[in-house]
Amino acid sequence: MPSVVKINVLTVPAEQRETLEKRFASRAHAVESSDGFEWFELLRPVEGTDDYLVYTRWRDEESFQAWMEGPMKAAHQGGADRPKPAASGSTVWSFEVVQQAAPKGA
Repeated sequence: MPSVVKINVLTVPAEQRETLEKRFASRAHAVESSDGFEWFELLRPVEGTDDYLVYTRWRDEESFQAWMEGPMKAAHQGGADRPKPAASGSTVWSFEVVQQAAPKGA
């Protein structure tokens, strides 16, 4: 069964970029112990867009859904003192890995 990739597209105004990156850095290990988790990258836009890409790869859709309903949901719930989101919009793209390559000898 191929891995699944989830890319969360976050629209982040320039003045919120540092805030977003600091929040991700402070939660850097939150996903790593999740069953079925394979990879994470936070991609900062260089030119032409304000969209950050949050790339995660999972063993299967079920692993992603279990994380969404458990640890991720808990991390994003909070009371009135919860900070305002750094992103002004969010869209999730879903893909299956059909080909991949790594450097020779890796």
